Amino acid sequence: MTRLDRQELDWQRAAPADLEEGSAYLEVAVGPDDQILMRESNDPETVVVTTRAKWDAFIKGVKAGEFDDFADLTETGALETGTTETGTDEPAGK
Repeated sequence: MTRLDRQELDWQRAAPADLEEGSAYLEVAVGPDDQILMRESNDPETVVVTTRAKWDAFIKGVKAGEFDDFADLTETGALETGTTETGTDEPAGK
């Protein structure tokens, strides 16, 4: 797939409505042969390609909470206060 072909894809953005101007966000598109393409908005020339089966497994894992330990807890204040959802002083996943 060429750069011009990638520009023709229907890129879906995962950007919240309150996103600051110039902030990076994830874009995802379905390419030929049902490939899933991903890129960051601030670097659209760098594209990661995966299969539909791997993408579906990833989405299933996200919905099941398998990656919650990797979430940035500073937004909820958990790391700032020194405690986590489990009530310990350890960040989740430690």
